[in-house]
Amino acid sequence: MQAKAQKISYVLVGTGLGVLLTVGANALADRDSPSPLPINELRAFTEVYARIKQDYVEPVEDKKLINEAINGMLTGLDPHSAYLDVEAFKDLRTATTGEFGGLGLEVNAEDGLVRVISPIDDTPASRAGVKAGDFIMKIDDTPVRGLSLNDAVSKMRGKPGTKVSLTILRKGETKPLVFGLSRAVIKVQSVRAKLVEPGYGYVRLSQFQERSTEDLAKAIDKLYDENKSPLKGLVLDLRNDPGGVLNAAVGVSSLFLPEDKLVVYTEGRANDSKITLNASDEYFAKVADKLPKELKSVPLVVLVNSGSASASEIVAGALQDHKRAVVVGTQTFGKGSVQTILPVGKEAAIKLTTARYFTPNGKSIQAKGITPDIEVEEAVVNGVDLSAFRVREADLEHHLSNPQGEDDAKSTAKPGEPEAKLDTDKLKKDDKPSKPKDKAKESEDTEPLKPGEISVRKDYQLQQALNVLKVQQVVSRTTAK
Repeated sequence: MQAKAQKISYVLVGTGLGVLLTVGANALADRDSPSPLPINELRAFTEVYARIKQDYVEPVEDKKLINEAINGMLTGLDPHSAYLDVEAFKDLRTATTGEFGGLGLEVNAEDGLVRVISPIDDTPASRAGVKAGDFIMKIDDTPVRGLSLNDAVSKMRGKPGTKVSLTILRKGETKPLVFGLSRAVIKVQSVRAKLVEPGYGYVRLSQFQERSTEDLAKAIDKLYDENKSPLKGLVLDLRNDPGGVLNAAVGVSSLFLPEDKLVVYTEGRANDSKITLNASDEYFAKVADKLPKELKSVPLVVLVNSGSASASEIVAGALQDHKRAVVVGTQTFGKGSVQTILPVGKEAAIKLTTARYFTPNGKSIQAKGITPDIEVEEAVVNGVDLSAFRVREADLEHHLSNPQGEDDAKSTAKPGEPEAKLDTDKLKKDDKPSKPKDKAKESEDTEPLKPGEISVRKDYQLQQALNVLKVQQVVSRTTAK
């Protein structure tokens, strides 16, 4: 088991992060019977290449043309395959450690713009009020349309303390919003915990990092110490958690599941893309002796929403399939694909979608997501329907279909109301960007939660999660009599 843990120690399943899976050189080999080269298509490519070199208005380096061609091939496949230059590959590895420079956004490319999947808790972006579903139109004075996703991300990153301006399009706003942000070293505190009521604990996991399993175990242990007796129930909050390290997803699931229970498996064309991962105490061996035995059976609710993606969906799906937890909230993002990093030359790599992952019951959540056991919508804040900010895998261009024929779960408007589609061409030229609304003017009762804040009074979904746990307690006592 330890060898398997080491083999997958570099696996990532985050929406914005992609997946890094160590594989042998034979991963590049064609697993099917060899097919003849597409001569006509290659001839067309070389003709276009020659035409650009000869007739383009300015000289273009061969390296740039080749790199852009590779990038075009990959981005046309699905939203998560991409070309990684030296800096992009370095950023990918750095992000998994929980400390990196930037604004704190998980993003994807959509409609020629950059769409926010979710802001990371307690970062410049989340503190300023950037929301999931926002479209980034400009970075400083540079229009995003026409930039690759890697280029856009690079422009948002920079030396800590330097300023950057984001012009954002938001559904429901008639004019673009302008956010002035200061870059910072993003030290993601992936685990937060609180005893919200006597006997009831709450743990928030904002991103799956290399140390998330151990950090979560320590946080739960402190909750038990603070309560001074076994907990009556526990809420695991995975809302707006975009994913991260696969080992952490399996480790978190292992905290609550019996040994050797199936957590997730993957299927792809290559033999080494077929992996089965089971629950094991080895994922948290360093802190296993401190964990209460009741953790394997404590009543558990998992909170999810459309920002819960990939690794979050693995955990929610595993705990749901094994009937270990009640899943509460709204339909999750639906990223059920695995990406593999393959070296290209000496300095670059490609991130290529190589497999889909499945829950223990054999369900693919690709473009579908995890359906909650109990659906609870987010509360309406100041008359704003927060569902308008939702974005799911099925909304992304070129997304993979669900292999089981499930209907893709796209974001939807209110019943009987057509969903508005972003149309940047209709923005009036004389529309001046407006500044975000002053949060100080919002009443305390309706003000959204601040980054990192845990408040049952302000969080309707958390209220309902606690109600579910309390009902379970009543049913358990009644059954025991």
